[in-house]
Amino acid sequence: MIRGVILFPGAGSGAEHPSLRAIETMLAPVPVQRVDFPYRRAGRKLPDRAPLLISAVRDALQEACEQWACNPSDVVIGGRSMGGRMCSMAVAGFTGNERATEPEATVSPNDEPLGVAGLVCVSYPLHPPKKPTNLRVAHLPYVRVPSLFVSGTRDEFASPAELRRCLAVIPTTPEVQLVDGARHDLRGKDEVVAGMIADWVQRQESSPSRS
Repeated sequence: MIRGVILFPGAGSGAEHPSLRAIETMLAPVPVQRVDFPYRRAGRKLPDRAPLLISAVRDALQEACEQWACNPSDVVIGGRSMGGRMCSMAVAGFTGNERATEPEATVSPNDEPLGVAGLVCVSYPLHPPKKPTNLRVAHLPYVRVPSLFVSGTRDEFASPAELRRCLAVIPTTPEVQLVDGARHDLRGKDEVVAGMIADWVQRQESSPSRS
């Protein structure tokens, strides 16, 4: 069974973001930890570099497993935008020190992949707005856990077509859920997104691989 879910916020928000609280409410009674990155806890607005953010993901998973008396394989991790991307890199075994960013680049993990129960990415930032060639995808072929990507159909960081094309390299075929008409912030769609995630987590619990 899924023993818990860990959620991280996007770059410009914190763990108290209403969308993360909505997910926590919808997932009840499954325990949820909403975790701030260190720069937020220190009162800074500018995110740390990827190696520190990914390290924070690993630390939060270890602490949660100790608290819940379980293994990483019993825990789903993920988050909004940057938070979800950092989780996906940790799951793939990337440290954030890898320089290659293009999908055709030869790049390998520098760390042990996280064998978690699943990965949830909300509004995955495939590329910066208006910079479709600056892809953040080199690690995706190494994501080998069940995954869910939730995105708005008008997300300026990834169109539905871009998202599906780039996620096709993930060996464990990811599930993609689209929120019609929503942009990157998914404004006004907290309950819809939370429902999608809760449904997906419930299905992971009952999947044959976990029985």
